Amino acid sequence: MQVEQLVAAMSSDVYDKLIQSVETGKWLDGKPLSEEQRETVMQACLIYQAKVKQSDDHMTVGKDGQIVQKTRQQFKQELKEQSSNEQNIARFKQDDF
Repeated sequence: MQVEQLVAAMSSDVYDKLIQSVETGKWLDGKPLSEEQRETVMQACLIYQAKVKQSDDHMTVGKDGQIVQKTRQQFKQELKEQSSNEQNIARFKQDDF
């Protein structure tokens, strides 16, 4: 199976678990990743990020394989837009309790 086919079949849950494994250096069962496993998992995660996931991270890999880095201003603007789009259920002041 080609790497691209594997990544296209990968769910976001699997991607999240692989990212966690790369970050911690261990599989979810606690066994350490070998250097070769770590490199392979990182490559799969980067390809998934580039081909499937629409990431809001400040630095990602674009569909063309190039690193896309947002400026601080762009990143702050996106965060501001996201927070303004969120619906608040209730808002309280400290004196309300």
